[in-house]
Amino acid sequence: MRTLQIWLLILAAFSMAAPLGAQDFSAPKPGKGHLTGTVIDVNNDAVSGASVVLESPLLKDPRTVVSDNNGFFEFDDLDPGTYNVSINAKGFAKWTSDAIIVKPGQYVILTGSKLNIAKALTTVSVIYSPEQVATEQVKLEEQQRILGIIPNFYVSYDHDAAPLTTKLKFQLALKTATDPINIVGIGVLAGINQAGDVPNYGQGLKGYGKRFGAAAADSVSDIMIGGAILPSLLHQDPRYFYQGTGTKKSRVFHALSSPFICKGDNGRLQPNYSSVGGDLASAALSNAYYPASDRGAAPVFENFIIGTGERMLGNVIQEFVLPRLTRKARNKD
Repeated sequence: MRTLQIWLLILAAFSMAAPLGAQDFSAPKPGKGHLTGTVIDVNNDAVSGASVVLESPLLKDPRTVVSDNNGFFEFDDLDPGTYNVSINAKGFAKWTSDAIIVKPGQYVILTGSKLNIAKALTTVSVIYSPEQVATEQVKLEEQQRILGIIPNFYVSYDHDAAPLTTKLKFQLALKTATDPINIVGIGVLAGINQAGDVPNYGQGLKGYGKRFGAAAADSVSDIMIGGAILPSLLHQDPRYFYQGTGTKKSRVFHALSSPFICKGDNGRLQPNYSSVGGDLASAALSNAYYPASDRGAAPVFENFIIGTGERMLGNVIQEFVLPRLTRKARNKD
């Protein structure tokens, strides 16, 4: 994920020079909760235009949103407490949720709200499974962009996020690797390498083309191996989990240790073999296409150390800078 790390370094400098108003770009605020879901019918088709009402003793008045064309709805900036959701749609029976408890800083995803066709006596079934929850979470994460542009898909603002399936791990990796902005970042990195004359491909358009290809191979191999293949084989979560609360010291430690300690699919912390193995494998694969002067064990470990260092710095930026620059997923009416 070298190209994203380059963007992070650029954005860190930019954010200090030109801080943005919180009303334009926002990420989950520590202490504030977030509730989202999808309205579907019994045929699993999205129900657009449904009126979704959020009620709670914490609210002076009920909050109402309308589900979008994909059936999505969202409520953010929620104080911790108990809430209820009711859904009304033309031609369907009304559905009311059980009590929903929102914890500080938590994403709550109400999944599989199936609206039955209205009739005299009707019930609404809500299907819940970890895979459905994870799918909804990934849909939101795939809309997270720094400044509304640069992809920031591998960050979860939900401490209790459901584990990703193998399919979702590969989906997230492919989405990141093929994103147009990632390709632009590869071009920027190739230009930086061209200026530094590394790897030793020579100068001119031909040299830049080779550097672009090498940077693309580095990026894709790192994302696919460290973000999909190894996490699937080792049952580990490749995402960075935003801490957001606690002392600065604890947050810095969390950011710096994330390349070495990760959350397993079983929810427990464990050595991050996926990240370390992905960086090493990507660096080793570069021996297949780097020029002879840049091959060998020493360059492999040098690239591994540089890549891991950039990842550590990138995580610190993720923890302290990017929350106010990342436009999180929002549903549009």
